[in-house]
Amino acid sequence: MAANKKKKPRLKLSTGRPPVTSKPKSISRQATRALINKIHQLEKRKQQAARNGDGAAEAKISAEISSLGGLEKYQQASLQGQRNDRGGDSSKVLMDWLKAIETEQQKTTTSTRQWSSLRMLEVGALSTTNACSRSGMFTIERIDLNSQGEGILQQDFMERPLPKDDAERFDIISMSLVLNFVPDPEGRGDMLLRTLEFLRCPVGLNSETSEADLSFPFPSLFLVLPAPCVTNSRYLDEEKLGAILASLGYTIVKSRTTHKLVYYLLKRAKVQPPLLGSKASFTKRELRSGPNRNNFAIVLKSSSSKG
Repeated sequence: MAANKKKKPRLKLSTGRPPVTSKPKSISRQATRALINKIHQLEKRKQQAARNGDGAAEAKISAEISSLGGLEKYQQASLQGQRNDRGGDSSKVLMDWLKAIETEQQKTTTSTRQWSSLRMLEVGALSTTNACSRSGMFTIERIDLNSQGEGILQQDFMERPLPKDDAERFDIISMSLVLNFVPDPEGRGDMLLRTLEFLRCPVGLNSETSEADLSFPFPSLFLVLPAPCVTNSRYLDEEKLGAILASLGYTIVKSRTTHKLVYYLLKRAKVQPPLLGSKASFTKRELRSGPNRNNFAIVLKSSSSKG
C-alpha cells in the first residue's frame, strides 16, 4: 500500500542527544573518537529517514547503531572524553575566563556588582562535580534529556516552563556540546532564541556595548561546539555565527578555538534583540564548497518573517 504524504513531524531535541549512563568503562582515545563520530553520523541519517517517512531505512540504521553498542555505548564514549587525561570538562575554560575577568574588574573598576549568589542553568549536564560546581560561584540548576544522576533534572530545555519573573531567570546558561545535537538547523536557531527567555535582562547598558560593560559578563551564555561545526561547515563560519549571535543581542566577551572545540562566552548586551521585529533572517546558504565539508547549519528567522 502506498504511503500517504504526511506533514513532516517536528523533531524533538530528545531525538538528537543520546541518553546518559554512568560509570563508563575505559575506552582508548582513538576508539572514543571513532565511535562518537560513527554513531553521530548514523543518528543524523536516521533522523533524515524519519523526516522522509522511510521506515525501512530508519529500521536498518537503528539495527546498525545497535550493532555498535547503541546509544548507551555512545554515551560511555562521551563521558570518557571528559576525563582529565582527555581534556577534562569544558567548564574549566569558563571558570578560567571568569576568574580572570573578575580579577581585572577588581583592579580597574569601582563596580559594586557582586560576583556571588549567581544563578546558572546548565543544559545537558553530565556531572555535578565539574569546575563550575566546585567553584562556589553559582547556585546551579542542571538539566539533561535522559538524566540518570542525582542533582540533574530530566528535562528538555525546549519544553522547560518559561520563568514567571526575574527570580526564576538566570545569570548564565551553560550549553556545552548541546546545540550540535539538535536534529535540524531551525531547531538550533529556536534554541538560541529561547535562551533569552531564561536570562535576566541586562541593566544600565547603552544601546552599544562598551568595554566597561564587559567587565561584568552577566547575563551570559557559555556555548561550546565541536570545532568543525564552525571551521569546516558548508553553511556556517565564525563570521556568520557572530552575526547570528549579534542579532540576538549577544556580544562575544571571550572565545577560544582548539582542534576539537570552539568556546564562547556571550554577554546578553541588549534588552531588545535587534532581530526581533526586523526582516532579517539567517538561512541555510552555502558559504564554503568542497566534498569534505560538513552540513552543520543554524537557521534563524525574525518574528516578522515566521509563519
